[in-house]
Amino acid sequence: METAELRWYQDGFTPEDFTEEDQLIAKTTELFVKQDVAPKMTAIEQHDYAAGSKLFGKAGELGLLGIEVPEQYGGLSLNKKVAGLVAEKMGFAGSFSVSFNIHAGVGTLPYVYFGTAEQKQSYLPKLAAGEWIGAYALTESNAGSDALHARTSAVLNEDGTGWILNGEKQWITNAQLANVYVVFANTSEGMTAFIVERMYPGVSVGPEEKKMGIKGSSTATLLLEDVHVPQANVLGKPGQGHRVALNILNMARLKLAFSNIGSAKQALQLAVTYGKVRKQFQKSLVDFTMIQEKIANMAVSIYGAESAAYRTAGALDDALQAVNDSEDMLKKLADFAMECAINKVYGSEVQDQAVDEAVQIHGGYGYMQEYEVERLYRDARISRIFEGTNEINRLTIGKILMKKYAGSPESLPLSPVIAGGEAGRNERFVAFARRLCQQSLYTIGHSALQVDQEQEYLRLLADIVKDLYVMESALLRTQKAIRTNGPGKEAIKQAVADVLCEEGYRRVEEAAISLVSGAETDAQKRAEILQQIRNLPVPLYENLFVKKRAIAKEITNRARYFV
Repeated sequence: METAELRWYQDGFTPEDFTEEDQLIAKTTELFVKQDVAPKMTAIEQHDYAAGSKLFGKAGELGLLGIEVPEQYGGLSLNKKVAGLVAEKMGFAGSFSVSFNIHAGVGTLPYVYFGTAEQKQSYLPKLAAGEWIGAYALTESNAGSDALHARTSAVLNEDGTGWILNGEKQWITNAQLANVYVVFANTSEGMTAFIVERMYPGVSVGPEEKKMGIKGSSTATLLLEDVHVPQANVLGKPGQGHRVALNILNMARLKLAFSNIGSAKQALQLAVTYGKVRKQFQKSLVDFTMIQEKIANMAVSIYGAESAAYRTAGALDDALQAVNDSEDMLKKLADFAMECAINKVYGSEVQDQAVDEAVQIHGGYGYMQEYEVERLYRDARISRIFEGTNEINRLTIGKILMKKYAGSPESLPLSPVIAGGEAGRNERFVAFARRLCQQSLYTIGHSALQVDQEQEYLRLLADIVKDLYVMESALLRTQKAIRTNGPGKEAIKQAVADVLCEEGYRRVEEAAISLVSGAETDAQKRAEILQQIRNLPVPLYENLFVKKRAIAKEITNRARYFV
């Protein structure tokens, strides 16, 4: 079994593994959000660009913009795990977190991964310090999900010393604040990435878009009219812009998942705080079992999201430590496309669930703008759309899984915690979920389906492997915590894992039944497969209401998420 495949099933990194130094960076981010961003929230939502620029400058002073920037260029040379932790804490910063993530992610990482020594020296110190603000220009009005077929063009000038760019890039985050943009344009050699400075003649920015949410992040059209870009500003190789775009988007999807986790935790905290003081029928809202169920569902989903995201970041860090050259690095980044898409989909949908339930717990007050949860609700909606819609990401997940395993679904690796030793309830749920994933892969692989046209099957397959990945991540994290601290101190995590694995298996089973029912055209074979699914010796389902009440009480006593 290859090392790249083993990363799914290792006893990987968990949030409990962060060092004191890492936690200090997290605390610095929390204080920055509380002391600097929160007081300026109204100003930046009214497009006070000076206030936004000052926040970037302060973030740069604190080192928060240079987490993944090499030390020689003014950064901290830290890893994806710590970058994820900062993004999570920045998730409490509303729309500024969007501006921050774009700058520190797709606005900076292209230089780190693809820049020449001269490009890195020219741009990274300014970006890490917050002296300059970065942006990423890929989307166009006619090319959203199909962004690699954009119309923006670049042609060599007569003497071959530079390129002339023409076109429009739509919905560019940080458009009005940015000093430099990574712009993608079509050339005779194919899609190419360019470094375009705001001061170049022919560069202009349209008016701010009027958005439903994330009003504090600048979003506008970048206009390019006969813009001369020096030959030295080609980022990567001409015709290889798709490699820059896709690999950077993978990293952006993972970082977005961390931000979603942060805002989901904020929604949970607001809901619990309100629920403790709001009384109905002489009882606090948090004392009603249906409200407790909502609180527990939020906490369980968040636990699954952060278990999967930090596990992915840890595995990615391990892979990047063993890089031999730039081509090897690109291969390692591409290897994580499926995991990054899984985290993006799951994280954004967990966030949506959390803010929706938080509004519901607030009742009518949740609909009022004076309550912070109203803004969270509007801000959250974009997360299922940008960095690739969740539909596109589900297609990515399904296609990658099909490519790797459809011909031999039995090669889908088994976890060491499943393959050997006595299996407990949750291990069995994970094992049977994997068996259903294998069955689904086999059924699609032996059908006449044209999955590019019949995308519902890829959606179901993506949901199966998404739930499987989250279940296993939470299970391994809980096992690790119990080994470290003992079962008595980790009773709540055990209860959370119990709920997550049982409910996750139920979703996997439902999706597998739907997939097999549609993909298997032979009635007798279909009946046999469905009967096999029904006959799987899964553990007897438990009373999850009792476990959820215990989880909710723990959350309520702490008045926040419990980790």
